[in-house]
Amino acid sequence: FPCYHRGMRFIALIAALFLALTAQPAKADGNVVVLYIEGGIGVATADYITSGIEHAAETNAELIIIEMDTPGGLMNAMDDIIKAILASDIPVATYVTPEGARAASAGTYILMASHIAAMAPTTRLGAATPVSLTGDDATPDRPAPPGTGDPAIEEEAEPASQDQPGTAIERKVLNDALAEIRSLAERHGRNADWAEEAVLSAATLTAREALEQNVIEFVASSRADLLAQVNGHEVTIDDEPVTLATNNVVIDEYEPNWRIKILSAIANPEIVLLLGLIGVYGLMYEGWNPGAIVPGVVGVICLLLAAYALQVLPVNYAGLALILVGLALMTAEAFAPSFGALGIGGIIAFVFGAIMMFDSGIPGFGISITFVVALAALFALAFISVSYTHLT
Repeated sequence: FPCYHRGMRFIALIAALFLALTAQPAKADGNVVVLYIEGGIGVATADYITSGIEHAAETNAELIIIEMDTPGGLMNAMDDIIKAILASDIPVATYVTPEGARAASAGTYILMASHIAAMAPTTRLGAATPVSLTGDDATPDRPAPPGTGDPAIEEEAEPASQDQPGTAIERKVLNDALAEIRSLAERHGRNADWAEEAVLSAATLTAREALEQNVIEFVASSRADLLAQVNGHEVTIDDEPVTLATNNVVIDEYEPNWRIKILSAIANPEIVLLLGLIGVYGLMYEGWNPGAIVPGVVGVICLLLAAYALQVLPVNYAGLALILVGLALMTAEAFAPSFGALGIGGIIAFVFGAIMMFDSGIPGFGISITFVVALAALFALAFISVSYTHLT
């Protein structure tokens, strides 16, 4: 009997182990990939969102949520994000959050392109007027309506506007922006007339107003609230209805890879300016101290990084030329002392050049005047000090 009981216990143990291995735990309905857009929308942002959407497709996600707080950004980057959203087989919900956030300019287009548009309370969207490369409003002045002025002036108004420089380009930019935002709004059954006003007159709406005017579908106080509200909501993917199931989902917060992180870090006007100065000064120090190696290597790397970042930033090259003139004048002050005239001129040229170089008017890609002045003064003092040391 002892052997019998031991045998039964062994069989029971094997059976319990088998059941434990074969039992299926409670499964979640699926996973939801969460992406983030914070600050100015640039090339790094587009790469991150595109790779995140690809990741969602690979993991067969139920939904993609883009949590957004942006003042706008570059049109090319915005178009890349919109194309990725429109081509996605996974529904995309863009959610303006946290409270106090905004989806301005390019952010409004991305919101309109998404299958689901949602906002947190006390957020806002709109002000989607395109900005020209000079930083000016690309929306041309609307002509006065007939009967409101001198008939002779009215007859001459249209030909005169056609002769104004740049107005043809402005009309092209404006009409393209209007067509794009209207088509995006109509695609998802949203208020296309208001979308046009966001471009024409920089109209804005609060979250509650956007919901009432059929610009968005949901106002949600949190991500969990949004998931609860969209559960059972139907969207259209490739002309086919898709019903969302967002109960008991697993949240997958997608992080950018190292390449995108580096690009995001250096694609900042202030960082670019700092990298350029370090690069120039590193090469100069290497020239004064042949064989030091480290300053030269650091200088070359910084200059290459700055040059790469300049390829993805809106840059005014007249400003860049002024920066180079400023550096040349500061160098001349060190080699041919002029009682500060060259040095002060170099600092002034550098400051104005830095401001002009990044003065594109594109939200999220400006530069702080305080930062520029402080940086110019610091590097000028350091440069002149090191130069005099080597000359004496």
